Amino acid sequence: MDTVSMLIDGKQVAARNGATFERRNPLDGTVASRAPAACVEDAEAAVDAAARAFPVWSELGPLKRRELLAKAAHALEGKADAFAAAMASETGASGQWAGFNVHLAAQGLLEAAAMTTQIGGDLISSDVPGSLAMGVRQPAGVVLGIAPWNAPVILAVRAIALPLACGNTVVLKGSETCPATHGLIIEALQEAGLPTGAVNFVTNAPADAAHIVEAMIAHPKVRRVNFTGSTRVGRLIAEQCARHLKPSVLELGGKAPFVVLDDADLDAAVNGAVFGAFANSGQICMSTERIIVDEQIADAFVDRLSARARALPLGDPRKGPVVLGSVVDMSTVERCNALIDDALSRGATLVCGGKSENTLMQATLLDHVTPVMRIYHEESFGPVKPIVRVRGEEAAIACANDNPYGLASAIFSRDTARALNVARRIESGICHINGPTVHDEPQAPFGGVKDSGFGRFGGKAGIAEFTELRWITLQTAPRHYPF
Repeated sequence: MDTVSMLIDGKQVAARNGATFERRNPLDGTVASRAPAACVEDAEAAVDAAARAFPVWSELGPLKRRELLAKAAHALEGKADAFAAAMASETGASGQWAGFNVHLAAQGLLEAAAMTTQIGGDLISSDVPGSLAMGVRQPAGVVLGIAPWNAPVILAVRAIALPLACGNTVVLKGSETCPATHGLIIEALQEAGLPTGAVNFVTNAPADAAHIVEAMIAHPKVRRVNFTGSTRVGRLIAEQCARHLKPSVLELGGKAPFVVLDDADLDAAVNGAVFGAFANSGQICMSTERIIVDEQIADAFVDRLSARARALPLGDPRKGPVVLGSVVDMSTVERCNALIDDALSRGATLVCGGKSENTLMQATLLDHVTPVMRIYHEESFGPVKPIVRVRGEEAAIACANDNPYGLASAIFSRDTARALNVARRIESGICHINGPTVHDEPQAPFGGVKDSGFGRFGGKAGIAEFTELRWITLQTAPRHYPF
């Protein structure tokens, strides 16, 4: 069992009332970690500490911030084995997924380090003679980051790294599902030598989450909020931010369409579908959630896809290498089992896999899915995937857009001009042509449209989210006034 501490004002602390909570392994129920159950006063103290640290961190030169973030990247990579153990224990994730998390998170810190010298501005043409007008980007202040459990290292680092690069200080509210995993990130940042209070870390019991988050959003020193999680919770975060006039970046749920046109390279499409659908057992915001295939090639595609899906190794990630580890909890199993029952009762065909009695879930494909079935519309967030057969390009586009989400998407076609024209018509923040829906790079603008949220993480797009753009003028010659 891992014992976790919060970090407030550079000190590892427990909750001031001594309360704790436990996270249990989803497979056998053993205690994976024990962490402080913060109260509102703890959360407010973390924001206060970040506010006190802001003048020091924001005035630190860009090269020094770059150096510290690069050190943090290397410290993070040095904890790869600890991350793998914590993720397997807390969320049931495979070692492969843990390794990918650490690798991409380290890249995120290095990309943020590179951005410290790219936070500039513009000269603005002015009608006033002698006026030097500038658009200047400055740090916003304290940034509250709220990270989920499913890609815990990538998404928690994303909530921290670029805000720090921009000169902000940060409070990370760790996930109740993986406090030890998120705590390892904070350890890496501390080992890098960040100033006291530049990063603070709060953990809370599941029942207290709403009160803790509301208190931090309401705190007058919090200037930005970023949240990655479900659309349901994202709406609540957005409402609270609106009430307090706090800008936010929200990366929410998805129902990523994977479109296979009639001229697609089937082997390439199958490879992309297997990865996009079943990486981390389908528990990724970008996971392929609806496989849309032209009926002319559907039989051949489904045959090849099912053969690959059946062969994916499944097992307890604590006992050896697997592709499909445990899903996060039994609620995922119950949700996916219900989706399977509903689809089969309405005419779908079970191609491979099926219902599960525990959190080791097989890769499952349902063919001939139609709009009357729940899985056509609802996010499974598990290794259960629907296949929808369509006739022609227009029907594929209509199907891809027939849901309220719009995060990631993918299109497979040998005709790249055709695929690009289809991509322009897909309602999503991200679209990959001849690549999987699951694809993230820290320099790219990452985010969705519709019910998948708003704002963008990554690169220069992220700089715009985590800085204030100010208009500053300098009068260099006498100015004429009308009176």
